[in-house]
Amino acid sequence: MAKSDAALESLDKFDRAILDLVQRDNTMPLRLMAEQVNLSTAAVQRRIKRMEAGGVITGNVAIVDPTAVGRPITIIVEVMAERTSIEALEAMKAHFAVPEVQQCYYVTGEVDFVLVLTVASMNEYQALARRLFAENSNVTWFKTIVALDRVKVGLDVPSTPVGKGME
Repeated sequence: MAKSDAALESLDKFDRAILDLVQRDNTMPLRLMAEQVNLSTAAVQRRIKRMEAGGVITGNVAIVDPTAVGRPITIIVEVMAERTSIEALEAMKAHFAVPEVQQCYYVTGEVDFVLVLTVASMNEYQALARRLFAENSNVTWFKTIVALDRVKVGLDVPSTPVGKGME
């Protein structure tokens, strides 16, 4: 059984309730979490530490509004690679690991990568596109999509698998 499968099997209704809470606000005091899930504060703390150690919780971050920090433009870029050997793909993944890239997905279908970027201006995007895509010999082509509005943005993952209720 893979690590993620084992972690999934070990999650009970209390773990899932805790996950729902920490995804909404990971600064919530343990005492309040404990009250909401009907466990002791120590039990909640132990469960969170176990889920961190098991790779269920992979980080604790603040979600920042890009507009508030001067990066109001969201751009989605589809990228087709020339070479798809393991080495070439790993090099592209490393090449795309820059601060302007919020998300990068290696995907199936017509393209090889889909990236989500935030930039301050279209001039900044032009320079970034030149550096990341146009000057990259392994990029066959790329397509830019400019988001007009951020309709739904989030990182929450439903803690209950599809087709299963809270057990």
